[in-house]
Amino acid sequence: MQEEFLHYLWKFRLFDGKYLLTQSGDPIEILKVGESNSDSGPDFFNAKIKIGKTLWAGNVEIHVHASDWEAHKHQNDKAYDNVILHVVHEADKELKRKNGEILPTLELKGKIPEGLYKKYLSFKESKDWIPCGKQVQIVSSFTLTHWFDRLLIERLERKTLPIIDSLSENQNNWEETFYRHLAYGFGLKVNAQPFELLAKSLPLNILAKHKDSFLQIEALLFGQAGMLDPSPSRLHSHPSPAARLSKGQRVPDDYFLQLQKEYEFLKKKFKLKPIDSHLWKFMRLHPPNFPTIRIAQFANLIYKSLHLFSKMIESTNIYTIRSLLHAESSEYWITHYRFGKSSPSRKKILGEDTKNLLLINTIVPFLFVYAKQKGEPQLMERALDFLDKTEAERNSIIAKWNSLGIKSENAYQTQALLQLKNEYCSKKRCLECEVGAKLLHPTSAVV
Repeated sequence: MQEEFLHYLWKFRLFDGKYLLTQSGDPIEILKVGESNSDSGPDFFNAKIKIGKTLWAGNVEIHVHASDWEAHKHQNDKAYDNVILHVVHEADKELKRKNGEILPTLELKGKIPEGLYKKYLSFKESKDWIPCGKQVQIVSSFTLTHWFDRLLIERLERKTLPIIDSLSENQNNWEETFYRHLAYGFGLKVNAQPFELLAKSLPLNILAKHKDSFLQIEALLFGQAGMLDPSPSRLHSHPSPAARLSKGQRVPDDYFLQLQKEYEFLKKKFKLKPIDSHLWKFMRLHPPNFPTIRIAQFANLIYKSLHLFSKMIESTNIYTIRSLLHAESSEYWITHYRFGKSSPSRKKILGEDTKNLLLINTIVPFLFVYAKQKGEPQLMERALDFLDKTEAERNSIIAKWNSLGIKSENAYQTQALLQLKNEYCSKKRCLECEVGAKLLHPTSAVV
């Protein structure tokens, strides 16, 4: 027997509730099981239970064995002094309170529906991609939709934790914090870290001082990225793909020299220190995703709107958000993917898939946490609506859900499914999952 299973039984009253008695023989009437507690202290708060002729209001503690109470040292913890009922699978010991009174104990052994624990164990011991993979198709759309709402909020709460930490570092400067996280998003998975380091090395207020010069904004970003350093040590010391980029600068073109000249002046002016160029990764990337192109697009975005976060807050529909994210590289990059190396002419415009990722992973979490901190429920609803109107993600996890018959229509649903798989299915938290709880419920033939 496992304690979490007993929690589940108590929470949903999935045991024979007739003729309940304490170990002392007093009749028990459960009026309210209480609220589940995920923190320290008793397992359920604010329960209402009639024991004998007395109505009690307080907490409930659950264990596999009654003796676990003493094994966990609850008798020495004041947090457990107001426990009104001890619920156990097996009452192997009589317990007393500090004042000598017997602690009322309910034994559930023999009162659990036949086969329910076996079904629970089949989920816990499952080797399938998700424990309920063979049954999840029968779950109703109503149950899934209701559960998705909670899962999405959970996922956004988790995603906003780094934002809250960054805000604290930046003295609650929302624009600066958004700028850094947007840079991280521009790097996608492969170059997220160097993009974040680049933004940290170049505060937004420095870029703001040169908001009227696109050339200087590009010079600052490429310079701080370590891509404008012509020194011999830079040209020969790194055998990585990034080094091959530097070697391409051995015979720099006019545009490179122009950026370099601007950067050298600005570097001294603001006492800037660039990040190491070897941090940037080019291997196995499609040329449109090269960091040079992403930096050029990021420069264009910053040049068009330094106060981008304020504009995001003011945007009332998804189309405005997407237009704000429109970014294309400068003319030089139409015929280049790297400095000094020409390529066939092609406009380098930020793609729709990348916009979707920025919306999902950066913009919506920012709007969500801002709305929460500022007490603006309408903005929070708008942020959720943006996900509802964003195309469903395409990745291996979502593809697997699709193969199980759980289809996704938008990013709202895919984000919920990612949370479900990562935080519940993979961790076998079936009893905390609405789908698992429904499937395990003894009266649930079709849910």
